[in-house]
Amino acid sequence: MNRPTGILVPLLLLVTAGALRGQDNGKPTPVESVDLERYAGLWYEIARIPNRFQNDCVGAATATYELRDDGRIDVINRCTKENGETKEARGEARLDDKGGARLQVSFFSILGWRPVWGDYWILDLGEDYEYSVVGEGSRKYGWILSRSPTIEDERLEALFESLRSQGYDPAEFEVFGAAAGADGSGS
Repeated sequence: MNRPTGILVPLLLLVTAGALRGQDNGKPTPVESVDLERYAGLWYEIARIPNRFQNDCVGAATATYELRDDGRIDVINRCTKENGETKEARGEARLDDKGGARLQVSFFSILGWRPVWGDYWILDLGEDYEYSVVGEGSRKYGWILSRSPTIEDERLEALFESLRSQGYDPAEFEVFGAAAGADGSGS
């Protein structure tokens, strides 16, 4: 084999693979903006990536966002536990200074001081704020939210496609509020 070709071909393959991997590992992109007044209110969880802080929830959860006078948002998440009790987590959200529809949320407070904040990025949002897709940079967490407890299968499949385009694997999501069994597998 010609020496320059013998080096060039593997190098070209490495560069191409690196470029493709870089696209896959790039962070999701939030929508450009969010009107917090319109976003406030009650949201129903349609699907989520299982996570440690909701592992005792059976079925879907709800999230209520209430605007405060200081520009921050009170967050109230509720779900039902296996024993029938309601689990409630109260937190606070704020706009991230990086811009776009990036928020940060905290459910941990020490005498009013919040040392721990997590990313809450709105990745897709209905024109009428009828649905929202929420995630964050590592893709470890993700939710599909709706203003109603169920969502039509066609809409859910479109949202899973949106998640796919952001580097998420829809098969990782548990689905709770599909109208007739959409599961994120694309089949």
